[in-house]
Amino acid sequence: MNDLLAHPWWLLASLLVVALAAAYVIVMRRRRSRAITFANLEMLKSVTPRVQDRFRHVPVAILLVGLLLLTVAMAGPMSERDVARNRATVMLVVDVSNSMESTDVAPSRLKAAQAAGKRFADDLTDGINLGLISFAGTASTLVSPTPDHDATKTALDRLRLADKTATGEGIFAGLQQIQTLNAALGGDAAAPPARIVLLSDGKQTVPESPDDPRGGFTAARKAKEKDVPVSTISFGTLTGTVDLENPGGGMERVPVPVDDDSLRTIANLSGGDFFTASSLDELNKVYETLQKKIGYERQRGENSRPWLIAGTLLAIIGSFAALFLNRRLP
Repeated sequence: MNDLLAHPWWLLASLLVVALAAAYVIVMRRRRSRAITFANLEMLKSVTPRVQDRFRHVPVAILLVGLLLLTVAMAGPMSERDVARNRATVMLVVDVSNSMESTDVAPSRLKAAQAAGKRFADDLTDGINLGLISFAGTASTLVSPTPDHDATKTALDRLRLADKTATGEGIFAGLQQIQTLNAALGGDAAAPPARIVLLSDGKQTVPESPDDPRGGFTAARKAKEKDVPVSTISFGTLTGTVDLENPGGGMERVPVPVDDDSLRTIANLSGGDFFTASSLDELNKVYETLQKKIGYERQRGENSRPWLIAGTLLAIIGSFAALFLNRRLP
């Protein structure tokens, strides 16, 4: 019962409401009995409007329901709700390999990622430290985690494309930034919850194996050890292409399909979530889902206010109905 109500013993007060209802029924029956005994029945019918007779018990019924709701309010009903986090750390890790130049997502994968990332930074709750890392052949920390989300928005505009894709380096760099912040806050025990959000469109190219000591899968396992889930976003389509310079000096159109499998595996290994997006709108929806998951937490607490409001309103309505229908309070 304590899981549903904070103060269940207050429900015993509902017995008083039941007793009040019973007393009302008894009083009404006695009054009717006396009226029949001492009055002319035909005259009684003629002076008592039928409409009033039909609805005279409605005000009391409304009032009793209101009192029952107030009794529930006193018992402190419990419910779960989303509460904005006042402490958390998020590292946004963005792939800037050359494949992000593909225009299968308008205007390009990179520009769409920049726009959606800035919107994500805008919507993220104020109490969250947000940082930004870009990665191609190596990883670069552009913004260390800070509650100043405008810093991340500014840095997103400065993202530049480069060769290769070192997914593991991006994750390791994110973990390093989180650990540095945690140390400054008093160690892992006192640190707020943290998460890495990794956006990428392609398969890791360096090192060759994702299970290499610096590979993406190894980094994901390390994140799991540190209790830092990595939520991955596979961004792009299977038909994406980019024009790259070939060894002969000419331009060559190269297919750059998204690689869902590796990003899904990284999410699973780290305990994070996996998403796909093939347009800016879809990416915005993914970030909206992540913002709700990261920016808020489910907390259980008292939720007596709706019961209190409903009970009070019914009690007032019942009282007014008694005045207008019965010309007196119940």
